[in-house]
Amino acid sequence: MIIVDTALARRADSGKPVNVALVGGGYMARCIALQIVTASHGMRLVAIANRTIAKAEAAYRGAGATEFTRVTSAAELEQAIAKNRFAVTENALAVCHAAGIDAIIEVTGHIEFATQVSFEALTHGKHVISLSAEVDSSLGPILKTYADRAGVVWSYTDGDEPGVGMNLYRQLESMGYRPVLMGQLKGFLDRYRNPETQIGFAQKHGQNPKVLASFADGTKLAMEAAIMGNATGFVPAVRGMRGYPCAHVNDMLQQLTAADFEHEGQVEYALGAAPHTGAFVICHNDHPEKRKLMAYLKMGEGPLYMFYTPYHLPPWQIPDSVARAVLFNDPTITPRGAPVCDTISYAKRDLKAGEKLDGVGGFTCYGLVERYEICQREKYLPISISLDCTLKRDIAKDQPIAYSDVVLPAGRVCDRLRLEQDRHFAKSAQAKSA
Repeated sequence: MIIVDTALARRADSGKPVNVALVGGGYMARCIALQIVTASHGMRLVAIANRTIAKAEAAYRGAGATEFTRVTSAAELEQAIAKNRFAVTENALAVCHAAGIDAIIEVTGHIEFATQVSFEALTHGKHVISLSAEVDSSLGPILKTYADRAGVVWSYTDGDEPGVGMNLYRQLESMGYRPVLMGQLKGFLDRYRNPETQIGFAQKHGQNPKVLASFADGTKLAMEAAIMGNATGFVPAVRGMRGYPCAHVNDMLQQLTAADFEHEGQVEYALGAAPHTGAFVICHNDHPEKRKLMAYLKMGEGPLYMFYTPYHLPPWQIPDSVARAVLFNDPTITPRGAPVCDTISYAKRDLKAGEKLDGVGGFTCYGLVERYEICQREKYLPISISLDCTLKRDIAKDQPIAYSDVVLPAGRVCDRLRLEQDRHFAKSAQAKSA
């Protein structure tokens, strides 16, 4: 975002950088630390919290910061910030509660821990930029409600496909074009991939095989489609989306007509399509003169037009989301109100009563995106919420799993907030219809 660099330069010149803390110490967290410490002018990574403190220290070292202070409480963290020292801690709540921190980047991907951190940060007046699709896809609407009450921002990140797509959406809408479809490019899809099948690729690239399995089996795709849908009101045309195989993303236009979007917008994906990465938005504009100009500009005959960004760089672009939240109170992508999309847990293999589900990217389930109203009616179990649930009965391969099929772990914040989310928006819908 061009305006962001100017605003951050002013903060740098005034000696008042945006102070951000990072929660997480995995591969993506290390990349984010590298970017902020080495390249984000006007922004300071004041603290890294991770349950294994050595990983927090490694993230700083990898970014070239060799001096940091271990802290255990919010008070100690505040002292470190006042002395302009980097801080590491095992206590994630310390960064949520400490004064002097403008925003939290949450990048653990663990549904319960990430939910706790996000909730605590928001209710203590911190902007939260999430890279945990697990949380936003299942709890984003209620967390947005808490953010609004606190006067802060809840946002998924720029650089990941939902944020990249939303940037396009807003730009195109401001040009007078009507977005009708938002999606991403998916190179490969196999619902039955698991951490074991992905171990070689993970070792080669220094990543978590479970995370890579969530990419390959389409679960991350489903969660990100839900995030896109809840931000725009768009829904999947069919459960799991159709997925359009094509040589290039532009070829999707040959398979669609304006009539497909007469009643509602859609979330979708292109499979195996060049440029093979990034996000896209299809827009509608039927103005005769504008169609002539678009044809002259080599954008096609219309009335549907394809726009895409051929890259997504989460760790490099997430500082823009932080700056937009802190300096302009502007979320990159956030739920617009009541949820319209959710995800469903599907069995990857025949599952037996008594088995414990291992969640996103595991051996037991994959996720599909569906309309929220259908998920509510059938009481389907969201894929991110499935982690550590115990099956009450056998579930056949490729069958959906409902709440009634499982025993939830006791005392989880994510379950409490899911229930609150359902009740909150049900009451809002009743109030509007009254």
